[in-house]
Amino acid sequence: MKKLISIIGTTGIGKTKLAIGIAEHFSTEIISCDSRQFFREMKIGTATPSDEELAAVQHHFIGNLSVEDYYSIGQFEKDAIRKTEELFRDQNVVVLVGGSMMYEKAVIEGLNDLPEADVENQRKLEKIFDEEGIEPLQKILEDADPEYFKTVDKDNPRRLFRAIDLIWQTGKSYTENISEQVKKRDFEVIRIGITAPREIIYERINRRVDKMVEEGLLEEARSLLPFRNNVALQTVGYSELFKYFDGEWPLDFAMEEIKKNSRRFAKRQLTWYRKEENIHWVNFENSLEESLSLLNRLNLKP
Repeated sequence: MKKLISIIGTTGIGKTKLAIGIAEHFSTEIISCDSRQFFREMKIGTATPSDEELAAVQHHFIGNLSVEDYYSIGQFEKDAIRKTEELFRDQNVVVLVGGSMMYEKAVIEGLNDLPEADVENQRKLEKIFDEEGIEPLQKILEDADPEYFKTVDKDNPRRLFRAIDLIWQTGKSYTENISEQVKKRDFEVIRIGITAPREIIYERINRRVDKMVEEGLLEEARSLLPFRNNVALQTVGYSELFKYFDGEWPLDFAMEEIKKNSRRFAKRQLTWYRKEENIHWVNFENSLEESLSLLNRLNLKP
């Protein structure tokens, strides 16, 4: 059976480097399931792989969209499965990588056939967001589905809109709606997670934000001001800087908020992955060697 190797872990832990190392070992290609890296105008703030990394191994679903495009997780599932089927015609192994938990789930397990967004619900939610901000939406979701609320990106209105809309339409929690595997995949999944002490994860996140600033994050965010209300930009690294540009926050405070919110996201990722039982964990300091040793024990060879 064909093998999909899925590389997971918190933000800033070294997933890209490991994915490239494994892909080079098996002479194969990489599918990205990082939902923020889909957008070509957000390279710095989403830590998109460098030109050198993209040249080392063929990547799919990186920079393939504009921030003006609408792209749902359901569309991604269809596109990603189509791409895996295409790659598996010539390859026995394909690598999947990314920290967007639901997008990985969409590829490896499939999503339930959930209803499309309800226009009237979306209007109501957008009205709440525009008039009262994000906090009332967070409260609605927390009351309706406290389990999903622990892991959702609470600062991303698109995630909140979708979950609340689904709850209103179905009368079931978002967790219930997505809990069942609905599509049998014709490939085997091997999940490899990179682990590190929490203080190391947080330190790496802080350093990465500083590096983003050195590479031009402020200039990138400023260039995206005309699109600030687009869903793609309601995310860590940009929403904080928009408040700086508006004069609401000083720059130092905005940078600390980016680091804090990135650490919060890493904590949500850890909470999500702790519930999963089929992950092979490798140490961040020796991730490629441990991964190749694991794959060799599983009789997976180039």
